[in-house]
Amino acid sequence: MGGMDVKPEPVPTPPTPADRAARTAARRDGSDAASGDLRSKVQQISIRQERFEQYLATELGVDRTGLEAMDHLMTTGPTTPTELARRLGVSTAAMTLVLNRLEAAGHLRREPHPSDRRKLVVTASDETSERAYGHVAPLIDGVESLIDSLGEADRQVVEDFVRGLLVAYDRATPGGSSR
Repeated sequence: MGGMDVKPEPVPTPPTPADRAARTAARRDGSDAASGDLRSKVQQISIRQERFEQYLATELGVDRTGLEAMDHLMTTGPTTPTELARRLGVSTAAMTLVLNRLEAAGHLRREPHPSDRRKLVVTASDETSERAYGHVAPLIDGVESLIDSLGEADRQVVEDFVRGLLVAYDRATPGGSSR
């Protein structure tokens, strides 16, 4: 076959048990992952998001479902209890219990529906919305600052990567994209 030297591609060295343990720990606890371990970095984002949500729930004095209900009310505005239950994927009976707790704590108010007297509309209280925003604003500002620091080419690479992550989550989750 002539004088052509063809070098085989190097076979990657499989990770050692110690390497796997370090990667697993980094994914779980958010400690520094090895340079280039993008999977761990992505998982750390998820872990930190969960920690932040737990912190916010504690600061507001609500449970996880209550926080999710408040998030919907603060971001999308007033809605009916039935619609909120549908968005959160819980029964209307469970939503009634969540709303009772949130109302008793002063986090929301129930008012008559403007066009259907048989219905109620739930609205996040201004005080709770302001308190929540005070806790979330530094995170929003940090993310916005990071995005603003990206050049156009880097921004496109990051956007494509994040879009791919969302597609991977949607494909792995029955029902597809988030509510």
